[in-house]
Amino acid sequence: MTAIAEKTKFDATHESNPRDALWPNYNPPKELVFTHGIGSEVFDEQGTAYLDFLSGIAVTSFGHAHPYLVKALKDQCEKLWHLSNVFRIPEGELLAKRLVENSFADNVFFANSGTEAAEAGIKAIRGYHAVKGNTERTRIIGLTESFHGRTLAALAAAGNQAQMKGFIPTDYGFDQVQWGDIEALKNAVTDQTAGIVFETVQGEGGIRPVTQEFVSQVRQLCDDLDLVLMFDEVQCGIGRTGKLFAYEHFNVTPDVMVLAKGLGGGFPIGACLTTAKVGNSMVFGSHGSTFGGNPLAMAVGNAVMDLLLEPNLLSEISRKGEFLQSELTRLTQEFPDVVGSVHGLGLMIGLKCIVPNTDVLVKLREHHMIVGKSGGNMIRLLPPVNMCDEDIAKGIKIITCVLQELQAG
Repeated sequence: MTAIAEKTKFDATHESNPRDALWPNYNPPKELVFTHGIGSEVFDEQGTAYLDFLSGIAVTSFGHAHPYLVKALKDQCEKLWHLSNVFRIPEGELLAKRLVENSFADNVFFANSGTEAAEAGIKAIRGYHAVKGNTERTRIIGLTESFHGRTLAALAAAGNQAQMKGFIPTDYGFDQVQWGDIEALKNAVTDQTAGIVFETVQGEGGIRPVTQEFVSQVRQLCDDLDLVLMFDEVQCGIGRTGKLFAYEHFNVTPDVMVLAKGLGGGFPIGACLTTAKVGNSMVFGSHGSTFGGNPLAMAVGNAVMDLLLEPNLLSEISRKGEFLQSELTRLTQEFPDVVGSVHGLGLMIGLKCIVPNTDVLVKLREHHMIVGKSGGNMIRLLPPVNMCDEDIAKGIKIITCVLQELQAG
């Protein structure tokens, strides 16, 4: 068949399936297309409102089309979109300063996504040992059921064999131990180990916060053996758990932390925060990004920080999270054949299902509410951190209705 004939055939089928020109690696519901969003709601082509308890998987943390974020982006759009990191970008210098002032970190590298930030962190871990002449220390230990992104090193760090299959022919220098097993972690350390990487609250793995005992012992292990400790807070950071960063719940600081998602409020951004001893190993030419730290992303990131640092916001996130988790716990007692337990911190919540979680997700969507799924047969709830009490109550009412229907069969 000629190229022209092939294209004619494609054009004919494309009308019936508008996703034909895209890779088939996603599978969204074909019948549902959203056109716009305002606050905690998104609207489909018919104008039907859906209550958004997913926030683009913890991305649109201040809801849709927040006027302050829109203004920040519009103002910057009229000045400068892109320049390149061969020149100074003052907006990025300001955002880095603010992240440093409000965290453990001494310096920052900006990227465009969580997986890019994770890759930068992995390089920084190995770079720290390389500049000290310990080039054999390259192996990194991660935890099972983790998720750090879809690029090769990020996949290898998580060790999910199903996601790695066909893409990574070797272990790529990573080892995995059972989540929460400190003895297994200690036993996995060798003279080639460079660092340890994990999410302070697992997202894909089932909305599981690490325990205080585990994270404290890991920090001590890293201090004793000169290992670099990296926290992945791509999903759980930026106020999501009621603290600016989730590690603050445990009174333990990392050497490296990666952020993304909520930091841009919906605009692509990633950040790798480091202590001086690690960050300063990334010397001139050791890493880079064409679009990382661009003026648009930095302007929105600074606007997000303005909102995050408003008085009482974090305490309000904690209050709303406690209320939502309390109400969900009540529902597990009322509908024990449908849902079993509630997990999480702040407004990063997992509702463990007894029935298949897909059944609950689809039913909620039929009732015009958007949620996500997570490992361990969980429904994942990630509402905007500024969601009003009325919308939280509305969400609880919808969930109650759905659980009643599922229990009735």
